[in-house]
Amino acid sequence: MLKKAIAILILVLTVYISFDALLPNKISDLNTPLNQFSTDRALLQLAELSKKPHYVGTNEHERVRNYIVSQLEKLGLKTELQEGYTISKWGNITKPINILVRIKGSNNSKALMLLTHYDSNPHSAIGASDSGSGVVTILEGLRAFLNEGKQPKNDIIIGFTDAEELGLNGADLFVNKHKWAKDVGLVLNFEARGSGGPSYMLIETNGGNAKLMKQFVEANPQFPVANSLAYSIYKMLPNDTDLTVFRRDGNIEGFNFAFIDDHYDYHTQLDNYARLDRNTLQHQGSYIMPLLHHFSQANLKDVKTNEDYIYFNIPYFKTVIYPFSWIVPMLIVAIILFLSLIIYGLKIKKLQPKAIGKGFIAFVLSIAFSAIIGVFGWKLILLIYPHYGELLHGFTYNGHTYILLFVAISLGISFLFYSKVYKINNTPSLLIAPLAIWLIICIAVAIKLEGASFFIIPVYFGLASLFILLRQKQPNVIAMALLCIPALFILSPFIKMFPVGLGLKMLVASAVFVVLLFGLCVPVLGVLKHKKRWSYICFLLAVTALFIAHLNSGFTPDTPKPNSLIYTLNTDNNSATWATYDTVLDKYTTNFIGENAKEASYLNNNTFGSKYASGFTYASSAPLKAIPEPKIEVYNDTIIDNKRYFNICIMPQRNVQRIEVFSDSTNLFNTFKINGVDAYRKKGDSLVFKNRNNNRLFSFFVSENEEFLDLQISVPETQKTSLQLFEASFDLLDNNLFSIPKRNTNMIPKPFVLNDAVLVKKTIVIE
Repeated sequence: MLKKAIAILILVLTVYISFDALLPNKISDLNTPLNQFSTDRALLQLAELSKKPHYVGTNEHERVRNYIVSQLEKLGLKTELQEGYTISKWGNITKPINILVRIKGSNNSKALMLLTHYDSNPHSAIGASDSGSGVVTILEGLRAFLNEGKQPKNDIIIGFTDAEELGLNGADLFVNKHKWAKDVGLVLNFEARGSGGPSYMLIETNGGNAKLMKQFVEANPQFPVANSLAYSIYKMLPNDTDLTVFRRDGNIEGFNFAFIDDHYDYHTQLDNYARLDRNTLQHQGSYIMPLLHHFSQANLKDVKTNEDYIYFNIPYFKTVIYPFSWIVPMLIVAIILFLSLIIYGLKIKKLQPKAIGKGFIAFVLSIAFSAIIGVFGWKLILLIYPHYGELLHGFTYNGHTYILLFVAISLGISFLFYSKVYKINNTPSLLIAPLAIWLIICIAVAIKLEGASFFIIPVYFGLASLFILLRQKQPNVIAMALLCIPALFILSPFIKMFPVGLGLKMLVASAVFVVLLFGLCVPVLGVLKHKKRWSYICFLLAVTALFIAHLNSGFTPDTPKPNSLIYTLNTDNNSATWATYDTVLDKYTTNFIGENAKEASYLNNNTFGSKYASGFTYASSAPLKAIPEPKIEVYNDTIIDNKRYFNICIMPQRNVQRIEVFSDSTNLFNTFKINGVDAYRKKGDSLVFKNRNNNRLFSFFVSENEEFLDLQISVPETQKTSLQLFEASFDLLDNNLFSIPKRNTNMIPKPFVLNDAVLVKKTIVIE
């Protein structure tokens, strides 16, 4: 009995350590030696950077830029500002202002670049984490590095890019238009997509990662959180960073360091100084110092290769790497060992075909029931709590409690099914099904998702457990627990990583992963008596988690409801509309939209660009307001070689932050320049804006001291060209023409959509 208790304790402690080892648990204070990173010193700077939203074009944006420049100058560094128009592949155009510094190295080789962005997301995000944390990580890391007084071997380029939030425009400007770009050999990019949790290392490379991973291991960061599965998934998602531009346009390799937990704070006014996890900032500091020291001396001309490495982190061993070329041999050896052990077990009659069959039934049913509950359970929760849909991130404020809920349910299901099949001495037979399923998974990932091929490592320890179970009459359950440690160390964090990284819709992955891990722990869990009791304990824990989640399902000042409100003036027909993106109206929006609001799909013919392709949900008529409409001037209208050329000058008569231009998808455009910049054109396309999925042409984000938007266009001679112009100002709450009350303390502006805006629509027709 005591041995079983110790074995269970080992499993529990292993799971705890697997999470605890991901983050530093102590931050460095102001007394930290000057040649070391201090989180408290970085926080002093963060407090200055994160006072207000500082998106492109605002006075606060300029203040933040000037503050960063002043901090660099305090370090004795000469700054350079790079400015110019760029347009992203998403059709977002603006004029970013990058802050650049170059520290001369002793050897004229490739340069190391430290990279982050300093703008916040329009219009309410404070930007403490995204990416004030990146700014202060670099400033404090650079200060500590320079304090040692040693000249680096490689040049070090520091880049604080602008307009990352609008479409990676600052990175585009640097990579494609700055002379230093060709000198960069490696980039360290610091980012955030939440306000806490461990910082994941993700590689950006056009080739293989082998040389980069060898160098990363050699640099020896203290708390590495990195695995090749995470990057394989990352490459499938539309989540680009500034580093993507370096890889795509400059063929420059690099590392991303980004924390993603507490995702509900992302791009909201909750992304503030107070909510940034201090241990997370310490984690960023634990990356920059060893990597800055290492790569400022390394040969950055030799980082490219076609060879790939599997990599994963594990407590105490940090980062483990091995070549992709080992995947198939390791898989073949594991399969041979598995089949050999089955033959051997059957021969000595330690394996019983009937018990093996029952083991498969228990394991497969555990997976199936957990998966079904994972899928439909979350859908049921969304039906019960429809207001969760207002959190476009897909991760609710009580999301971590829901992870616990589904973990407990899956454990309860597993214990329940295994209580039906376990008998004394049939544990080896029950282990066959988990090992077989894991081997099938390893075969699948070797074919489709090679980055996950480190899953084979826990399987080898499972095979070792099976060997001991076959060889010993009464195996030591503590020894069995020790053999479970690698599986728990490597795989446990994924139970949380999947829903945190991909949204709570991925709770099904967590549920299934729990069962898969349970299977590898059958040598311990399978021999426990009273499995039904363990099952009931797990279900009781699930009920408790559900109750706690319910108590925390409402909106409070600490967990506020995101909502939205737009006023649109249509100058074409002299009408006005209130509109919202909310699916569940509240007291704030009902004041304007009304309790009997109309469904607003008719407004979505021209959908404004947003991260989640959100459209207006409800609308109602609004009173007309005397909002100045833009002045439009058409000039240089000529016809040459069956093409019509003309310029359109758009002159806003009020302080606007964003201009959206749409045109029916049947309109053709031979050429299209926006303030002198060619509109984005896919390689090989003969026309601009060809094969677009909707009517949107581009979004123009107004930067400092801009008074007009100039378009140079050519179209087929006989085409009647119509452009729909939407001019947006983010001043609905402050505009003297309106009396909009402040939001309640349990509400915040909804992120990712146009919000708190006054829109003016005007159609321009060229006949």
